Amino acid sequence: MTTAKPALADPMPHDIAPIENVPLRVQVADRLRSAILSGRLRPGTGLVETALAEQMNVSRAPIREAIQILENDGLVETIAYKGKRVKPLTAREVAETYSLREVFEVMAVRRILENGAPLDLLREHCDAMTAAAAADDFEALVAADEAFHHALIVLADHDLLLASWKNLYLRIHQIMALRNRDERNLDEVAGNHPRLWTPWPMATPSAPSS
Repeated sequence: MTTAKPALADPMPHDIAPIENVPLRVQVADRLRSAILSGRLRPGTGLVETALAEQMNVSRAPIREAIQILENDGLVETIAYKGKRVKPLTAREVAETYSLREVFEVMAVRRILENGAPLDLLREHCDAMTAAAAADDFEALVAADEAFHHALIVLADHDLLLASWKNLYLRIHQIMALRNRDERNLDEVAGNHPRLWTPWPMATPSAPSS
């Protein structure tokens, strides 16, 4: 008589993400970058190491290193004898950023129409914006707005366009968040996007307005 072998447990899944050991300076930089891009740290705001270290409950060293990362990103600048601050936006920078964004997004829209790319993801982000506006959740609306515009570029299926967009992304995100925060009409911001579902003339598609 043979003894039945116990059944083996199901094999471990392969999609369990490993624990990431992220350096403290990177974590600090990520939080400060998010505050800058969302408009909570506005252009011109001074970045004082001691105050930030106390607020974030860390030493000054990772704060200093994180600020250097953000300076490399072009989001922070050094003012002689005064220290670091969130880099201000000039009228020219805003105008140039928006004009270049329009070029990118018009191209993306044209490729999406020509390729018949599915629009489900864009609709999902629009629905998320509408829900955020109804809940008066500004942060959620900014996140959905950003996701919408990123998805628009990704759906164009153009590697060089995507790479160029990423170079401009930080400024685009910051300007959009600041504008939305200042206007604070969340329904209007969310309502700008569903016009995408109106058919465009193939020759002259226009970019989404927000």
